[in-house]
Amino acid sequence: MNLLLLNVLLALAWAALMGQFDLPNLIFGFVLGYFALWLTARHIGPNYFRKVPLSLVFLGFYLRELVLANLRVARMILSRDLKKLLRPAIVAVPLDLHHRSAVVFLANMLTLTPGTLSVDVSNDLRTLFLHTLVLESPEITRREIKEGYERRIKELFET
Repeated sequence: MNLLLLNVLLALAWAALMGQFDLPNLIFGFVLGYFALWLTARHIGPNYFRKVPLSLVFLGFYLRELVLANLRVARMILSRDLKKLLRPAIVAVPLDLHHRSAVVFLANMLTLTPGTLSVDVSNDLRTLFLHTLVLESPEITRREIKEGYERRIKELFET
């Protein structure tokens, strides 16, 4: 059985035992279930216990990036000289991801971030074509994607 599903079922069982299906109780049940599964890790395997913290780190990173991107786009929209600020471009970003699902996840996360849009992925999944509203330089954009999003997604999908 998928460990995440088992962890969620343990959280639901905890909430049922407590008789309260509110968010704090479900979160506590999830954490409690996580530690119960961790105690039996030698029978389950350690990969799940590495990916849950990595997922939480990625979520924090993505939420921060999402807020910053929203603020940048809002500032541009409210500016009087919008035409001076806009420097739209399409950038080819070489990818080091080895799983199709990781490439799709990266493309979707970038598309959901205001100011960027994933346009296409090459057939060999080695290049992502990204549209950006403001291009400082292609190298900076590539570095931000690779050191920010891609590195974290690679840790999630390929460990």
